[in-house]
Amino acid sequence: MKMSQNTPDKEDQSSTNKKNISLPISRVRLIMKSSPDVSSINQDALFLTTKATELFVQHLAVASFNNGPGKATNSLSYTDLANTAEEMETFHFLTGELGCRLYRPAGTVMFSASSSLRWCVLL
Repeated sequence: MKMSQNTPDKEDQSSTNKKNISLPISRVRLIMKSSPDVSSINQDALFLTTKATELFVQHLAVASFNNGPGKATNSLSYTDLANTAEEMETFHFLTGELGCRLYRPAGTVMFSASSSLRWCVLL
């Protein structure tokens, strides 16, 4: 039995894979290149990182929706995400990131995007 007749070639597979991604690959590449440890990025690694990020965000959103009050109102809020990060052990590593929102109080000026100054709203 010949498998090559029914198996798409590598170019067809890569174009099909790119259609299955919602996140912009260029943005993921930019984030990956922002690390001083990264000098070059393999296209397969870029695709897999992008797809893994999508699946993680989807998992977080579904878990937050199912565990929060949003299921009754058919909505998902930032607070639902932050609560899920605190309550579910799988997402504990996000607690510091989702536990507070960055904001700029009225009348204040943030000097640079890399400023270590952070204003935090406790949820």
